Amino acid sequence: MNDKIKNEVLTVCDVKINYCPKVKPSERPVLKKSADIYKMLIDRCVFPPETIEYKEYFKIILFNQACKVLGISHISEGGTNQVLVDIKHIMQAAILSNATGMTLCHNHPSGNCNPSHQDDLITKKIKDACNIMDITVLDHIIISPENYYSYADEGRI
Repeated sequence: MNDKIKNEVLTVCDVKINYCPKVKPSERPVLKKSADIYKMLIDRCVFPPETIEYKEYFKIILFNQACKVLGISHISEGGTNQVLVDIKHIMQAAILSNATGMTLCHNHPSGNCNPSHQDDLITKKIKDACNIMDITVLDHIIISPENYYSYADEGRI
């Protein structure tokens, strides 16, 4: 190997995985019902109350095998009627947290929680990516300050 290639190899970034949960397993909440998830999202202001009707946010709730919450990851935020979702960021969060399941969550600033065609497409794309990694998409919940829509409750997940 010549010196130029050796120097280039030495300047490559070192990638490390760091998994340091801050909550004891016994203290993690178990959330199995969409109503419980919605209540947690609203009560804990996971979606900022001052902007929930102003712009869209996309978040995921990550679960372990026992349906205990590992964490919530903010994926992206957008405008009044759409949010771009990078599936790589979703998969990265799921893999780094060692999740076996996830619930997708986003808001509709209009207050109409019915899923759009785009919501259906992104749900399918995320499910397909998760299937490769043996991660289960448990639900996709669309919220507003007063209501929510659950793909699981409607038999669409």
